[in-house]
Amino acid sequence: MTNDQTVDFVMRTIEKRDVRFVRLWFTDLLGRLKSFSVSPEDLEAGFEEGIGFDGSAVDGFARMDESDMLAFPDPTTSQILPWRPKESGVMRLFCDIKTPDFQPFDGDSRAVLRRMFQKADARGYVFNVGPRLEYFYFGSADEPTIVDEAGYFDLTPWDSAHELRRDTTLMLERMSIPVEYSYHSQAPSQNCVEMRFCEGLTCADNLVTARLVIKQVAYEHGLFASFMPKPFSDAAGSAMFLHESLFDHEGTNVFWGERGADGLHLSDVARSYVAGLIAYAPEYMLVTNPTVNSYKRLQPTSAVPCYATWGLRNRSALVRVPTYKPGKHASTRVELRCPDPTCNPYLALAVTLAAGLRGIEDGLELGPEFTSEEVGLGEREMAARGFRRLPRDLGEALDAFEGSELMRETLGEHIHRYLIEEKRREWDEYGSIVTQWERDRYYATF
Repeated sequence: MTNDQTVDFVMRTIEKRDVRFVRLWFTDLLGRLKSFSVSPEDLEAGFEEGIGFDGSAVDGFARMDESDMLAFPDPTTSQILPWRPKESGVMRLFCDIKTPDFQPFDGDSRAVLRRMFQKADARGYVFNVGPRLEYFYFGSADEPTIVDEAGYFDLTPWDSAHELRRDTTLMLERMSIPVEYSYHSQAPSQNCVEMRFCEGLTCADNLVTARLVIKQVAYEHGLFASFMPKPFSDAAGSAMFLHESLFDHEGTNVFWGERGADGLHLSDVARSYVAGLIAYAPEYMLVTNPTVNSYKRLQPTSAVPCYATWGLRNRSALVRVPTYKPGKHASTRVELRCPDPTCNPYLALAVTLAAGLRGIEDGLELGPEFTSEEVGLGEREMAARGFRRLPRDLGEALDAFEGSELMRETLGEHIHRYLIEEKRREWDEYGSIVTQWERDRYYATF
């Protein structure tokens, strides 16, 4: 449909479904969902003229003297919110943020991903992503009290999340977000939802929606859903695995290639893309792993990436290449395993796509495979094999990000500078906090 036809469809849906409130959605630069409501009467003009709001009230958007912003609803993202009453219902639309002179706003995360998507399109590629989102259910928002003792794929009476996963899947599908898998994950109270592949901008919209839906369903069941990467020291953390691939404009997966000597069914394009993900990982991890807690998950004690590597069956690799199924060319993909669910999905997809495209542009070659036999080797032995250590904490990630030409180019000066300043404050604040671990270790020993 043309844009006019899509707008007409939205307005007819509003009338047919008795929609009384229209929620305009967007995220701040940290990926937190923001929203304000307008009446259906104001929406139609808003598609053309935008709807004004105070940008100074949103983290990372604008100073007080530059606060006027316009939200332009994207009619292709209209969905009725299924948890709201049918009578006088509620519709949501994602928005693109622009300045009063109708120029794209430098701090709009969605615009950053759209630019990268257009850059890929100009090179003949369509960016597709299938995300896998892990999270925890807890007894309350006050403290992380587990609600079950189940593990991976367990089907047991004590997995209290059966009904929550069912209701979450149904609610996501009612919002046109197809779920491929849902299951109990590794740690107690940990669960996972895996969504089907779609193009990158829609995937980011879906991830933002899914985080809200998961929390909404948990709330309705009297529980609290948390996307904190590492709530417990002695249990697995939560990731946001990204299965990425590139298609051409005819719908052919350009990642597939004839089997190579290393056993990979990856094309030269795919190999260079993976090499880019590996080469630029230290620079983009401030975006994909944006909190102090993110790096508590990335420790060499479980199947998580600590080095810039790739592997076939090794889940400790940064990039895993799933086993190719004969005849399934379209499913050829690579899995990026470092991101976690606290990231801004728009920025995370933008910077990983940028890294992959830079790898293709520069013709980067794929290095040696990181095998399961090498897991557990010391840092000196890993370096001798050519494997580079990923940032150990937010401070190291900040340093790599701050000096990155690719990140500044991809995100723009406004976002790049804001993230440095905001995360530097977070890192400095964390460094000043005295923890119980320090009291236990030092209080009575000196």
